[in-house]
Amino acid sequence: MVIPSRLTEYIVAAMVIILAPGPSVLFVIARAIAWGRKTAVFTVAGNVSGSFILSVFVALGLGPVLQRSDLAYSAVQWGGGLYLMYLGVDAIKHRRVHAADMTNQGDIAPSVTRSIRDGFWVGALNPKAVVFYAAVLPQFIDRHRGSVTAQLILLGAIFSILAFISDGSWGLLAGTARQWLATDPKRLEKLRATGGSIMILLGIAVLISAIVSG
Repeated sequence: MVIPSRLTEYIVAAMVIILAPGPSVLFVIARAIAWGRKTAVFTVAGNVSGSFILSVFVALGLGPVLQRSDLAYSAVQWGGGLYLMYLGVDAIKHRRVHAADMTNQGDIAPSVTRSIRDGFWVGALNPKAVVFYAAVLPQFIDRHRGSVTAQLILLGAIFSILAFISDGSWGLLAGTARQWLATDPKRLEKLRATGGSIMILLGIAVLISAIVSG
């Protein structure tokens, strides 16, 4: 398997998008606030599993296309960059609603199986992850060296490992500080707004890359 030559740069970009509080992170934090660290960690396990499956589907669909078409590669960059910016604006605009949702998870703690299952579907249907896998990740492959699909799957696996470490840390931290977070919605609103701002900046970076490479 070809190891992409820009692997270090990819890891940096992956950590930026992972650390930005998006749907997966907010879901984990909500579970941690409501039911503590154990539920949060199992939620993360399910979440990264769903995210990896999503990355495989994206790789299988996009890999052959990107290897053959410069136009498709450019379209993915532009579409993904613009959608990332949209997600960021939406996160800032609806930060109060999202903060309220995080503190309204119900009274009965989910089982381990349900925590993993719920986390899986949040990860598999996460729009931020879809855009990252489809628009950001392809920029770090070597299109004319080996299988693009295999490179995309490898980078998706690395993303999932990094996400498990980062999101798990979010869950442990939020579970430890659950009372502090739950007592002031403004703190959660700021968290959501910060994530939105980072997504906007990442979207702009994708568009700049598309312009430069075009």
